[in-house]
Amino acid sequence: MNSEKNVITVEGLHKHYRIGLKEKMNDSFLGATLDFFKSPLTNYRKYRSLYRFDDITPDQGTTSISGSDNVIWALNNVSFNVKRGEVLGVIGNNGAGKTTLLKVLSKITTPSCGRAKIYGKISSLLEVGTGFHPELTGRENIYLNGTILGMRKREIDGKFDEIVDFSGVEKFIDTPVKRYSVGMKVRLGFSVAAFLEPDILVIDEVLAVGDSDFQKKCLQKMESVGKHGRTVLFVSHNMQMVTRLCSRAILLERGQIKDDGPADSVVAAYLTSGRVRSSERVWKNKLESPGGDVARLLAVRVKNDAGQVLESFDIRKPIGIEMEYEVIKSDYLLLPHYNIFNEAGEWLFTTIDTDPNWRGRRPAGSYTATAWIPGNFFSEGLMFVQSSLFTLEPRTVQFEPRDVVSFQVVDSLDNNSARGDWPGTMKGAVRPLLKWTNDYEKPKF
Repeated sequence: MNSEKNVITVEGLHKHYRIGLKEKMNDSFLGATLDFFKSPLTNYRKYRSLYRFDDITPDQGTTSISGSDNVIWALNNVSFNVKRGEVLGVIGNNGAGKTTLLKVLSKITTPSCGRAKIYGKISSLLEVGTGFHPELTGRENIYLNGTILGMRKREIDGKFDEIVDFSGVEKFIDTPVKRYSVGMKVRLGFSVAAFLEPDILVIDEVLAVGDSDFQKKCLQKMESVGKHGRTVLFVSHNMQMVTRLCSRAILLERGQIKDDGPADSVVAAYLTSGRVRSSERVWKNKLESPGGDVARLLAVRVKNDAGQVLESFDIRKPIGIEMEYEVIKSDYLLLPHYNIFNEAGEWLFTTIDTDPNWRGRRPAGSYTATAWIPGNFFSEGLMFVQSSLFTLEPRTVQFEPRDVVSFQVVDSLDNNSARGDWPGTMKGAVRPLLKWTNDYEKPKF
């Protein structure tokens, strides 16, 4: 198969559900067929009602049909392609349509209209125990899943030990799956999905129920799967996992594709949507400013070493974060500090006011505290500041508004930053300029 060939082609995909009928309906072909045999007339009316579109169009969202039930469009005109070997993240808020999309691609759910073409064997882990028969043992379920993927018994035999070892359920491999804990089902389910070498691996948020050690193993395995030319579709609310694992991401919003591009930029747009994008925040009315009866926050600014308030800063230059606040009641021990986050939501660091001249109890009055962050410390990207102040003995929060200001760090590529003359991507939460030394010895002949 050519590496440039699409293994997934989605064209004009729609999926709708009727409010009030979803629980009555069987979403699978087999379930629908059994329903018809049980009560042909009743189910003919029910399914005919579901698929009557009359004057409805998908972009109407939630629409009344025949004056009774409403329709929800879980997917609304979704189109995209995925190439062989691509690792694609699918992100979005709850209810955006992520799981519905994966169910359609995995042929668990049929679309209302549009089409999805899949080229190759697909293995999915969308829910705990997906694809497992509860009455069969773990061993029997491994062979069942392999057979469904079109594998021969000897091929499954060759992968069996790896699957069991990775899952960690070897003591229970001959126990019916219905007796497994949730964690055991997830571990075995992922192992089966990943090690039976499908062309396309589809993983939903189900991994979130596993422990941290197993999540790390899963990430490493998914990275390996992608590097070996197989395609991965990954849904997660953990944006660090998405940016680490995926080269590309799709952002779904109300069943439609809102953004599609490099994972870093799509995740950044998703996380910063609705967040403050200004390097200065001032409260002119003190009564509306954050704070309590001891102290109130008046302003926060991000400045360069010349005192200018800027939106964007050279990665090599120092950055000053200035907090202006008023102490209303005297004789309190105060601890001003900042918490700094990047656009992925990672907590980079906390810095506290260590000025020795103000470590005691402070009198009432106005204060301006500035923290200076050296150049060649941040990585490039968008940073967010939480400005906080505690009173101590006892510890009481006076104010701590999140994302009060933000600023952009830009690498100028002038060869005297931490990247030197390297033009490629440099990942990481920070990018310090470190001293390097090299030793050399001539070969001895």
